[in-house]
Parts: sequence; C-alpha cells; structure tokens
Amino acid sequence: MAPVTSLTASVHQRLADALASALPEADGVDPLLRRSDRADFQANGILALAKKAKANPRELATQVVARVESGEVIKEIEVSGPGFLNITLTDRAITENLAARYADAESRLGVPFAEHPGTTVIDYAQPNVAKEMHVGHLRSAVIGDAVVQILEFTGENVVRRHHIGDWGTQFGMLIQYLDEHPHELDHKEAGDDLQASGEAAMSNLDRLYKTARKLFDADEEFKTRARRRVVDLQAGDPATLAAWQKFVDESKLYFFSVFEKLDMEIRDADIVGESGYNDMLAETCRLLEESGVAVRSEGALCVFFDDVKGPDGNPVPLIVQKSDGGYGYAATDLSAIRDRVLNLKSDTLIYVVDARQSLHFKMVFETARRAGWLNDGVKLRQLAFGTVLGKDGKPFKTREGETIRLVDLLDEAIDRATAVVREKAEKVGLTEQEIVENGRYVGVGAVKYADLSTSAVRDYKFDLDQMVSLNGDTSVYLQYAYARIQSILRKAGEATPAAHPELELAAAERALGLHLDQFGETLAEVAESYEPHKLAAYLFKLATLLTTFYDQCLVLKAETPEQVENRLFLVDLTARTLHQGMALLGIRTPDKL
Repeated sequence: MAPVTSLTASVHQRLADALASALPEADGVDPLLRRSDRADFQANGILALAKKAKANPRELATQVVARVESGEVIKEIEVSGPGFLNITLTDRAITENLAARYADAESRLGVPFAEHPGTTVIDYAQPNVAKEMHVGHLRSAVIGDAVVQILEFTGENVVRRHHIGDWGTQFGMLIQYLDEHPHELDHKEAGDDLQASGEAAMSNLDRLYKTARKLFDADEEFKTRARRRVVDLQAGDPATLAAWQKFVDESKLYFFSVFEKLDMEIRDADIVGESGYNDMLAETCRLLEESGVAVRSEGALCVFFDDVKGPDGNPVPLIVQKSDGGYGYAATDLSAIRDRVLNLKSDTLIYVVDARQSLHFKMVFETARRAGWLNDGVKLRQLAFGTVLGKDGKPFKTREGETIRLVDLLDEAIDRATAVVREKAEKVGLTEQEIVENGRYVGVGAVKYADLSTSAVRDYKFDLDQMVSLNGDTSVYLQYAYARIQSILRKAGEATPAAHPELELAAAERALGLHLDQFGETLAEVAESYEPHKLAAYLFKLATLLTTFYDQCLVLKAETPEQVENRLFLVDLTARTLHQGMALLGIRTPDKL
C-alpha cells in the first residue's frame, strides 16, 4: 500500500503553490505551517517573506488566500493579525485521511519509509563481563533499544553493537586470583548454578571480582602477577584464554536473563566486545603514528588537542597505547570505528553512552577524522544521557551507599505494578496468569517510559510510586487508554468500526483525528534527532485527547448507527497508533487491564 500523505503535507503544498503564484521569488519558501489553537493550522511564513520582498504582509497574505486551492481539503482560510493565515480543514478530509491509514494492511498506519535510508551502527547496552548490571546500565539499554526500533521502522539498515567490557586488567586480576584460590570457585558448580540462575552465578563472580580487586590494590606482588597474566591473555596463552572464555560465557547467560526481564532482544551475534578488536589494535596504533596523528610522549602513544587542557593548563592527551605497551579504551574505540566504517559500510555511528564520557568520545571522534577514517559522508553522534537519581535528587544508591542492582530494581517495579493490576483484576476478569503477565508488562513499561519520556541529556528521578500511577504522564496511563479501547470494541456487539466521511465531527473528534494524522511526521522527526522522548510526548497527548473525546462523545450510544461506527473506527485507529508507538519504545500494551 502506498504511504498516506499527511494533512499537514497536503496543506503545506497548497500554501507553497499559492505563495509562489503570488510572489515568484517565494518559490520553495517554507510557509511555516503549525498546529494552532485558533484554527486547525496557522501559517506564519508570510511575515518574513513580505519583509524580504518589501511588501505589505497583510496584502501579500490576502493575495495568497485568493490563490489557495480550497474545497476538498481546506474549508476556510483567513488572514489574521499582521499577516498570519488561519486554516480550517473539512471534516471529510480528516476522516478520509484517517480511513486511508486504517486501511493500511501492512500495519504501518500509512507511515512512509525514509526517502534515503542508510546504514547506522548503534552502540548501546554495554555491560561488563564478571560484573553485575546496575542501575547505571539502564539508560543505555532502554534509550538504545528505542532508537533501534524507531530507525528500523523508518527503513534504516541498523547494525546493533553491544561493546561489552570483556578485556583488560580486570581479567588478568580475576584469573590470577582464582588460580591462587581455586577453592573459591568450582567452575563446574558455577556453570551448573548458572543454568539454574544466571543471577546467582553472576553474583558469585561479582563477589570474587571485588575480592580480587582488594588484593590487587593492597598487594604489589599480586598486582605484578596479575598484570603478567594480562600479557598472557593478550598473547593468547591457551589456559588463560580458556579461563577468560568461561567468564565471558557465564556473563553472557546472565546478560541475556537481565535483558529478557527488560523485555528486550539482545542477539549473540551483536555482542562484539573490546576483545573483538584485539587483532586490530597494533595496526590502529601504527597507522596513527605513521600519519603523525599520534606521537610518543613519555613512552606512551598520545593524541593532543588544542582545546583539551587540564587544571594546570597543560594539554591532556588521548592515550592510545600506554608506556608499558598496553592498550587503553581509545585504541579499542578507534579500532571499532575503523571496523564500522570500512567493513560494515556505515554512514552513521551512534554511541548511547553516559554524558560523563563526552570528552573521551569527542577526542576519539576527532582522532578518527584526523586519521582519515571518516569521510564527509559519515556522521558520528554520542547520545549522551544523564544520571538516574533517587527521590532525594542524589545518584540512586542503596542505604549502604552501594550501586543498586538492575534486577532488584526491575523486580521491585514488577511487584508494585502487579499490585496495581491486581486491584482492578476482578473488575475486568483477569486470570492469575494474566495478572502476573500484565504486572510484568506494566512494571517494565513503567521503568522504560519514565526514562524515555525525559530528554536523554537530563537526569531523572527514579520514583516508583509515580511510575506506576494511573494518573499523569506514565506508561500505565497509556496502557489503560489502550485497554479501555479494547474493552469498548469487545462490547460493540454487531457494530463494527467503519469510516463515514459524510459525517460532521465534534471538536474532540477533530482534535483526536488531527493528532492521529501527525504520527508519521512525529516518527520522522524522532528518527532524525534520535529523541525518543518526543514520541513519548506524542503518545501521552494522544491518550489525553482520547480521554477528552470519551468525556465529550458517546461511542456505543451515539445518535445514529453511522456515528457509532465512525467513533469505533476513530478509537480503534487510536488503539493501533498507541500500540505501534509503545512497541517502538519497547513497551507492551495488554488488551485487558
């Protein structure tokens, strides 16, 4: 099915044609069309154009109005104030447009694919091997997954990458510690334990890592042995590699269990950790040094920047290779860029990484440009995100000051949500299985939506009471709006949703219809700016317009059978839009709540 041209685009084209007809030099000028409280749309572009053409804005606006093709789409257009245009659409145009979206058999609601899709590599959800995932891992996973879903929906070729921390000093330390204290972890038992519970095995590994770290920091001789073990690992010593692989495999099983709890698909092929670029590191350093982009300084290979200085005023370099020959994060990140551009042929690289790493990525991106690994057609973007705060506005920690484990956070959200679902279960006839399932969808949805409804760069407060509230800007409010529509459709009996373009629309129907028409344009904007919070805002407004519609318009008891069908069609299209929009945010919409 062909994509549906939005009402905004139809009106925009008519205005642009009329502008060019009234003033030839206005060909291609944006009429600046916006939704308005005073009419369906307002166009403000004539003011700036009149100023440029030294014309009277009201006179120019009047000439444009005379040339606008009205009738089927535009009901009336009037000049307002100094030269604004207020535009009202016909009810028929609104209903016919929505009917075309409703008829889309491909479930795209008439949303077009991007005109020029490319290949985007998105680096998100980057946990560390042998360490439990904590609240700090939440945002990268949730924001990254939503951006992936939205870009894929627009037709972009998306390559997912999970750059897990699976290499470096901590593994030499952990392997050496277990070699010297084998009684602390029977590898076979840990594996069996993992089959039963990834969380229990990971908890054990995490505990051992912390013990090894304490010894590493306190005992110089152990530190030397551990560092020697890192060299063995990097050189491919079979026994060391086998122990390392065991940690990686156990950790991955744990990661999969956490991401499954987050209702998120993570595929093994997409996990390309730091170790995946090991074979490229030496060549990356050689290329940087030979081209003069990096220089040796006190034995280390460094890249310097004019605008990056420390508190003492001295330049702070990006260290690609340490003086002892070891490689830092920069070498791995630069090798990953080479791989993603040269091998994966990507034209956009997105990194969903904590804002505190912004300076590192700024230096890495600039180094890659200097080295010539990025041509003008490659776009790099760090989607920096803020911190998750507790209700007190401070970084979210346990009472003991420990970082909160992600699984504990999700479990508590699911428990709270299940209690909310259970309260209404009898009224809507939910089985125990449905209560448990919906509790999971509502709890995880609440956590995701709280994150995604806030601009990523801002910190946000983690307040479970607010997140699972039925009132306000929460995912539960949107999920209930969807379930309420499903309930109405079930009660409709023989009446079926059908569009009736001949009917006059009430104000609440028009407002709902015009907002439904903006779904595709909202998605295009979100995909362009990588800002899922704009989709969340669109969906929340859709749910509030639906509430107003319920308050003002009877659906099943409307005056005529045609009006019943038309209103059923309107609410069903709203449900489909809510369902699709929430799915793109990674949130489920249960039929009954």
